[in-house]
Amino acid sequence: MSDTTARVLDLLGLLQTKRSWSGEELLGRLGVSERTLRRDIERLRDLGYSVVARRGRHGGYRLEAGVEIPPLLLDEEETAAIAIGLLTAAGGTIRGIEETSLRALAKLEQVLPTRVRRRVTVWHTAVTAQARPWIKVDGDTLAVLAQACRDNERVRFAYRTREGATRERHVEPHRVLALYHRWYLLGFDSDRAGWRTFRLDRMSTPRTTGRIFRPRPIPGGDAVAYVENSLPARYEALVTLDAPAAYVSRRMPPGDATVEPIDHDHSLLRLRGDSLDWMAISILWFGVGFRVDEPEELVDHLRATSHRLIAALPAAR
Repeated sequence: MSDTTARVLDLLGLLQTKRSWSGEELLGRLGVSERTLRRDIERLRDLGYSVVARRGRHGGYRLEAGVEIPPLLLDEEETAAIAIGLLTAAGGTIRGIEETSLRALAKLEQVLPTRVRRRVTVWHTAVTAQARPWIKVDGDTLAVLAQACRDNERVRFAYRTREGATRERHVEPHRVLALYHRWYLLGFDSDRAGWRTFRLDRMSTPRTTGRIFRPRPIPGGDAVAYVENSLPARYEALVTLDAPAAYVSRRMPPGDATVEPIDHDHSLLRLRGDSLDWMAISILWFGVGFRVDEPEELVDHLRATSHRLIAALPAAR
């Protein structure tokens, strides 16, 4: 890259980080003459960037949105984040933009640097996202686990159990999944000689070991089904909905529940989970009449919630 090009990119980077820069500030940051600064500003304008110059005490240079989409200045992390976001959306986790995301991703992949393309490939081959997680995890954790899944490399991490105890685990990672609004790792626990599902929000300091393993066949051949069946569920609910199964299926997030037709106007919803609040929200999400057949704990929870809602209405005060 020539010195001129690098300097113009540095100028663009500065303009993208602050609403307005005085001429003196830019001269000091770039170490150029006033004449060179004016030439570089014109180069950015020729590329389609709307750089506005204002005179006076509160004047300076600022970057405004133009009428056309100019070339973008993105670093490696930003480029990878955009590509992974498009890949996730193209997979159907964001309804309505799958085809558009796929077209945009195809265009972006043509110009991705090799290192960035490798990171996106790792995500695509090692991560399954069926629903947007509510529980956030560290991006470095996802990156380490996804790469280890791709490279068949064993990992170690500290893991906190449901009881609160923390132990070191040595695992052959196979798949990272987003299910039931949480992130999970499916792997073969070397110390316990068995398949295990780990929540990423209970995991800390994951690191690769350099030890390569031969991938084992996942029991049943379906990682999503295995993790769903392995998750402990404190509650299992049966709910009769006043809506046909086809309507319920269209509104139901993948992996959260199953639905069966009863007749033309009713369906049976099966829910599994460890939170009564989440189960109540999931049922209300459909916006139809319903009857909770079981468990009794969910009936009591909805009854108490309805009393709080009624008490919150202005007419009830």
